[in-house]
Amino acid sequence: MVSRVWSLMRFLIKGTVAGGVVYLVYDQELLGPSDKSHAALQKAEEVVPPAMYQFSQYVCEQTGLKIPQLPAPPKFNFHIRDSWNSGIIMVMSALSVAPSKACEYTKDGWEYLKERIK
Repeated sequence: MVSRVWSLMRFLIKGTVAGGVVYLVYDQELLGPSDKSHAALQKAEEVVPPAMYQFSQYVCEQTGLKIPQLPAPPKFNFHIRDSWNSGIIMVMSALSVAPSKACEYTKDGWEYLKERIK
């Protein structure tokens, strides 16, 4: 009985987290134009490190543990927006060609089998 309740609780927690993520992505329009996604990424880069530092300080005060200071993350001169767009273009082009390639490979497979049977 306890295991069923625990399984239900885990399911509800995971569903809540997944629902929150979907809502956050929709609310911040992360799947919209790339300039809005890029702005959200920059905002997250500014907000997350101080929040993590404050949380680690809170945990240290409450538990008495000492967490070593991590080095600053390296700065990259790399625009993820450019790579993201090229990746999406490649995936969509592959998906658009997939039906014709499947027909072509099926035809080649049948021809091969006919030759091997004779």
